[in-house]
Formats: sequence, structure tokens, C-alpha cells
Amino acid sequence: MVGAALQIAGLLVGGIGMIGTFAVTGMPQWRVSAFIETNIIVFETIWEGLWMHCIRQANIRMQCKVYDSVLALSPDLQASRGLMCAGSVLSFLAFTVAVIGMKCTRCVQSSWQAKGYVILMAGILFIFSGALELIPVCWVANTIISDFYNPVVNIAQKRELGEALYLGWAAAFCLIAAGAIFCCFCRCCEKTRSYGYSAPTHYSTHSQDLRGKPESFYSKSQYV
Repeated sequence: MVGAALQIAGLLVGGIGMIGTFAVTGMPQWRVSAFIETNIIVFETIWEGLWMHCIRQANIRMQCKVYDSVLALSPDLQASRGLMCAGSVLSFLAFTVAVIGMKCTRCVQSSWQAKGYVILMAGILFIFSGALELIPVCWVANTIISDFYNPVVNIAQKRELGEALYLGWAAAFCLIAAGAIFCCFCRCCEKTRSYGYSAPTHYSTHSQDLRGKPESFYSKSQYV
């Protein structure tokens, strides 16, 4: 009962992380315009994402345009495209494998030991997808912070951390947490099986009788 609840919790957390990864990949709020010093035009906000950049004016209208070329992006955003796409695919694959390996799933005719290996594989994929998502999110955040405090960078080109980065950290944490839950569940199952195998064996009365026969035979032979 506890194992089933643990699996469901891991699946829910992993599903939240997977949906968050999809949302972060498509959101344009990776870089947000910063209003500092002379840049006080607050009625216009610039968003820069992996696929498009948007201009929002006074919370009334918003215009978005897809990048004409990948080369128009900065190196960190170019790498983030591939890493986030790979993380999205891995998170979906991990979620699918976790569903197949759950105890309540009967789509495959396999033993509980085989399902345990499937759950372990799902946990590893979840952890790997979460770590893969952390790389572009932390990379872009580090670039934004470095440019913000760099006096050489023009004020109009300085950006702040967007909502997509915070959501990316949360989604990556959910994926890693789901992977840890599935790996711990598999570890606990292995310990339970090892304890079951180490139980003492009981000998039958027939074997005890056979053990007693040689002793009685030798005791009788001493009197001959």
C-alpha cells in the first residue's frame, strides 16, 4: 500500500515537472527588459525567449515575432534550444516508462522484479532530464546577471530574469524529486527481497531422522 502511494506521488511530481518543462520551452519570458537609470519607459516591456521575442505595451497589446534565424540568437539561447528540447523528450519518455512500470499497470505481462527495473529506469531518466534542464536555465540566468553588472553593456540591452527561468528551476526540481522517489522505491524493494531470501531454512523431520541414523549406527557398532 505504501509502495503504491509512493509510486503515485512520484508520478504526479514527475508529471508536474514534465508539463513545466514543456511550458518553459515555449514561454517567451526568458529575458525581460530591465527598467534602470535612464531606461524608464515602463509602458513597453520586451520579452526574449527561445523561439520568439515579444513587445508588450501598457498591458493592452502584445506583438510577438519568431526569430528569422537561429544565428540571430545569443550562444546561450542557441544551446538552450537543443537542451530544452532534449529535456522535454526525456521527461516525456521518463513519464511513459514510469506509467508502464507501476504496480497498478497491467499493459505488460512481466514479473515484479522486471517492473522494478523499469521503475529504476524511469527514475534515472527523470533525474537526467531534470539535470539537463538545469543547464540552460542556469546558463541563461548567469549570462543575464553578468551582463546586468557589466558596465560595458549598454543600459538598453540589459535584461532581468524572466518568469520562465523561475518556472524552469521549479520544473527541474520536480523532475529530480520524482527520479529520487522512484530510485528510492526500487532500492527499498531490493532490500525487502534480500531480507526475504535471507530467512532461515527449516529442515524437515525426515532430514533430522537421517542425521540421527549415522550416530545410532556408530553407537551400535561400538558394542559389537
